Amino acid sequence: MANPVVHLPVMGPNAGFGRTLRKDAWWVGPAVTFVVLSAFIVYATFRAFENNYFTWGPYLTPFYSPYIPISGIPLLTPAVLILPGPASFRLTCYYYRKAYYRAFAMDPPACAVTERAPHRYNGETKLLLFQNLHRYAVYVALVFLAFLWHDFIRALIWPDGFGVGVGSVVMGVNVVLLTLYTFSCHSVRHLVGGGLDSFSTAPLGRLRHAFWSRLSKINANHMAFAWTSLCTVALTDLYIRMVASGAITDVRFF
Repeated sequence: MANPVVHLPVMGPNAGFGRTLRKDAWWVGPAVTFVVLSAFIVYATFRAFENNYFTWGPYLTPFYSPYIPISGIPLLTPAVLILPGPASFRLTCYYYRKAYYRAFAMDPPACAVTERAPHRYNGETKLLLFQNLHRYAVYVALVFLAFLWHDFIRALIWPDGFGVGVGSVVMGVNVVLLTLYTFSCHSVRHLVGGGLDSFSTAPLGRLRHAFWSRLSKINANHMAFAWTSLCTVALTDLYIRMVASGAITDVRFF
């Protein structure tokens, strides 16, 4: 038996901004998004300009990876230099567009909730034309992902040999979630098989189809990976900062 079609109640365009017949707390999602993204932006900006406590032992925070030494230039730190790279991928991400359009611009506030009037949809043109760069930003994200995997491997190499500390685990969880977020991206899925008319006749078609099928499965959880990886990036940086500043002590398992 097919699932019944659910129709959301809709009010007319002249009903007034934010008006709706919905009975659920539709505003909770945009409100939480606003708080989380704002907190991340404030913290990331602080850390980018702090230019301290970004490395300890074999650990390097993702905010400063890859580390490029800079000195003598006011307000330019290694983090300020590299953060636009991964930021461009998240800023133009198809999921994040929906999230921050609703949370910061209330455009639209939510499904079946009235927008500001008069309202004209121009697509992602003019000011938002840069959103079309997402298909290219994914290459930048893949490069940074390679550096982060390198950092994780280095986090397992101590002066006395192989070892695992809490920081190593934190960095490992972070890079795995970042990998899932990146490879669940629609652009990566399109790179593998989106431009093909037929897998069976394409070069390496069987291999590409297998890879595309697996990407399609994790693509269904792209939103979850977007949020969890955003949180682990900040938490990984915070952990390394606290260890480097002496606020806490890293525990070495072996």
